[in-house]
Amino acid sequence: MQLFIEQFLNGIAMGSIYALVTLGLALVYGVMRILHVAHAAVYTVGAYIGLLVLHLTGNLFLAFLGAMAFCAFLGIVIERFIYFPLLKYPPYVPLIGSIAAMLAIEELCRLVAGPYILTFPAKLPFPAVHVGGITISETLMAVYCITAAVLLFLWYLTTKTELGLAMRATSQDIPIADAMGINSHWIMSITFIIGSAVAAIAGILVGIYYNEVYPTMGAVPAYKTLALIVVGGMGSVPGAVIASLLLGVAETLLIGYANIPLPRDALAFIAMIAVLMWRSEGLMGSK
Repeated sequence: MQLFIEQFLNGIAMGSIYALVTLGLALVYGVMRILHVAHAAVYTVGAYIGLLVLHLTGNLFLAFLGAMAFCAFLGIVIERFIYFPLLKYPPYVPLIGSIAAMLAIEELCRLVAGPYILTFPAKLPFPAVHVGGITISETLMAVYCITAAVLLFLWYLTTKTELGLAMRATSQDIPIADAMGINSHWIMSITFIIGSAVAAIAGILVGIYYNEVYPTMGAVPAYKTLALIVVGGMGSVPGAVIASLLLGVAETLLIGYANIPLPRDALAFIAMIAVLMWRSEGLMGSK
């Protein structure tokens, strides 16, 4: 039973990281109806910038801030120079541009930082918790607390502020939002800033969690997050979070605990196929 609980806690942590990566993708799709595959490359850049700032300053808080700022700027560049000019074309055209941007950024990371795996020697300022013989490590506590803080912030921003109302209006109908005085271009930029900053947080947490950073670390999240937003409901942020947590727990329990002979990364697509057959709009999507 103790092993089951420990694996369940690890699954919650993994699902929390998936949620942070998927959030930006769900936000961008909700507002612009673009499958932002390059989001996984932004997440990789966040890990590298965080590691660089940590080496330069020795301060993990500054590493988070530096990575978030740089990735927010990178998100604006991608939105303005890649997606915005392609919005007038069919949806597959921005998707192709997004894939090209992801591959280019990954290759740039390889050329600048090298093709080797780098360690992320960070000590998180969170205490370990001991409950009934079960230990929740400092890293797991950091993942839980940071993910909860980000989700709470995004919930408040999107439901309790005028900016959140403008984001929801833009996601429903851009021309009507413009007619009501909302600057939809500005809202799109804000969405990319928020999503990219959250991706930077996820990149650093993954780097600390696995103690490794490498150029193609966004390759698996790139397609796994696509499956997650389909399972959660296209453009549904709560659905993306729920799907991410469920996938993290399922991967850990079924592969790590029950030893089911399946590739770990296959579960996301098995879940996607099952959900599409049972509920084509996803867990929390609308028809």
